[in-house]
Amino acid sequence: MSQADTFPVTGLPKTGLPTRALVVGDPFRAEQISHQLDNVREVAHQREYRSFVGDWNGSTVVVSSHGVGAPGAICLFQELMDAGVDTIIRLGTAGALLRGIGDGDLIIAESCVRDDGVTHQLVPESYPAAANPEVVIALAEAARRHDAPHHRGIVWTRAAFYPGIIDLNQAGYVKLGVLAIEMELSALLVLASTRGVRAGGGLVIDGATADDLVDTTGYDPHRTVVADGVSRGISVTLDALVALPELV
Repeated sequence: MSQADTFPVTGLPKTGLPTRALVVGDPFRAEQISHQLDNVREVAHQREYRSFVGDWNGSTVVVSSHGVGAPGAICLFQELMDAGVDTIIRLGTAGALLRGIGDGDLIIAESCVRDDGVTHQLVPESYPAAANPEVVIALAEAARRHDAPHHRGIVWTRAAFYPGIIDLNQAGYVKLGVLAIEMELSALLVLASTRGVRAGGGLVIDGATADDLVDTTGYDPHRTVVADGVSRGISVTLDALVALPELV
């Protein structure tokens, strides 16, 4: 395939992709998911962006990785939409903010706090980051079918991972009932809303927020309880993705 036939950042083909996409941060997670698809093939691998096309329960989907952070992730979202993808679900990990949310639990985002470091340069500050209601319902139904512990509500998308010296108001968001913190979802929801694309997200809790850590050695997402949650999350998000009706 020539460079004229692919997008410049992700290397995705400009035509021929299915209309439904599951996006993840880690390219190795994209590869992990690809092993669960039928008739799978790799269609692009450029920088942190790795993409596969395959079948899940008889429906063809694309699985792509977007790396860490919203400014880079939105490049993938943009190019998927430019290729004709009309439904995108993000499967990621997040840090819990509220008591009662356990490691491995799934957070189904209904909306996001827009602190992602990129969308304020694209739309007015007052523009919401809201998940598509059909996607939220599909994720909740799939979570129940898989007996996956889950919670629905607001998620904080923030550009900074480890804290600095500036108070970023974590305590305030906890008081307001925000469930968890992650780094990319609000960018997807904002861009999708402006493009008429359905989007939502399921986030697996992999520990406390980085603000609660003494130093970087306190964060350990590589535990069995998290891996089990991610495994459930893969099935939940893929099932939700293919259960949604076709857009007219």
